[in-house]
Amino acid sequence: MSNEVVVKIADLRVEREPAIITTHGLGSCLAITLYDPEARVGGLAHVMLPTPELSRLKASPGKCPQSAIEQMLQQMEGMGCQRLRIRAKLAGGSTMFAGLLLNRRDGGTNIGQRNALEAKRILNALGIPIIAEDIGGDYGRSVEFILSTGTVLVRSFKAGLKEI
Repeated sequence: MSNEVVVKIADLRVEREPAIITTHGLGSCLAITLYDPEARVGGLAHVMLPTPELSRLKASPGKCPQSAIEQMLQQMEGMGCQRLRIRAKLAGGSTMFAGLLLNRRDGGTNIGQRNALEAKRILNALGIPIIAEDIGGDYGRSVEFILSTGTVLVRSFKAGLKEI
């Protein structure tokens, strides 16, 4: 597909229709999509960690929800989007490996759950509504974000195809 833009782990992209932004291999990682339906501009981030402090390497803007959302909003507003029109959708944030828990003192909150909670906290603080989500579970996902309509297709072997 010639208008497909692939987002890799810890990365993000902002595009205008007719682009389709995709990402694959979401386990505990979280796909955050932002969309302005009037401008038909959207962004997708494939975040892997809830906070930059958990990274051993220098953080890229797409690695954590805070920097990914800020970067996407800045790029979208630069393309004529208005924050009041922007809506979010979330996918991923699975518990893929129950043994890999971040902080055993707090009961062992997993990375996927923390990614989703942090993204929701930031979006809420910014006043950006989350209009759909497909998060949690114990399986991986792939996402296809169709900018002409704002549709997000979530694919997984376990749950099949969902439109959010």
